[in-house]
Amino acid sequence: MIISASRRTDIPAFYSDWFVNRLKAGYVYTRNPMNPMQISKIPLNTTVVDCIAFWTKNAAPMMDNLDIIDGMGYSYYFQWTMTPYGKNIEPNLPDKGTVIDSFKALSDKIGSLRTIWRYDPIIINQQLTIEYHVDAFAKMCRSLKGYTHKCIFSYVDVYAKERKSAKDIAYSEIDTPTMSTIAKRFSVIAKEANISLETCSEQIELSQFAIRHSSCINQETIESIIGYSIEGKKAKGQRELCRCIDSIDIGTYDCCPHGCAYCYATSREKAVLENRKQHNVHSPLLSGKVVPGDKITERVPKSLKIRQCSLF
Repeated sequence: MIISASRRTDIPAFYSDWFVNRLKAGYVYTRNPMNPMQISKIPLNTTVVDCIAFWTKNAAPMMDNLDIIDGMGYSYYFQWTMTPYGKNIEPNLPDKGTVIDSFKALSDKIGSLRTIWRYDPIIINQQLTIEYHVDAFAKMCRSLKGYTHKCIFSYVDVYAKERKSAKDIAYSEIDTPTMSTIAKRFSVIAKEANISLETCSEQIELSQFAIRHSSCINQETIESIIGYSIEGKKAKGQRELCRCIDSIDIGTYDCCPHGCAYCYATSREKAVLENRKQHNVHSPLLSGKVVPGDKITERVPKSLKIRQCSLF
């Protein structure tokens, strides 16, 4: 199985010690977001966990724990979202210079192929113009040249603007000509930095700019990391255009205090504060505890590796 850690919150930034404790314990509990009284017990061991996909905007707090994870024999990679937005959109992130330095440090430690950059989402408004993004993307590419070989990007989705905290951004859906213009100009810049460009959950065809449709929980990426072919199936429950293969997400919504205005995984700041108070680094749940009425079901996942198809 593939562990997603996590689309729902930034585990590397805020819950690194908890995550390592779960690996040591050999299991983790996750609540069903649609039915909170249903808890799944997920085994965590290298027999069944083929790869871990970390999602983050700041992996620096996890750096000291990577040696422990390596020593336990787990394969993993990072998808690091790094955008040029200011504190009005991403209020609680470190300054961009610090973030870039941390990205480079991670790449130096685990390699550029396992350090994937996400420029996501692209927001267009009166201040965040095409020229703004082209200039920012060029500067970031120059800084990250040699530290990553892939950038996944997407354009802002309509559901993001429905969040109350996003009203001041005043962005709207991006039209097709604007999408194409951005992609064309990004492609030239990325090529100079030896960074391939891929889109996430986008319908628009951009192959004319050497940009392909891709995914974040990506079968090719995982196979290259673990050295085996795997039997990946399309993920259920994701957006229609999502091309990710199936994974098990161990995060919890409303637990990330980054406060990004476009975030779909956070509904209210108050909910984040309450869930953070209920976090216990030794608990099998990321937030809260098992209470009367909870039903715990032990899942029995299997490795996706095709054993006779080693790539090395």
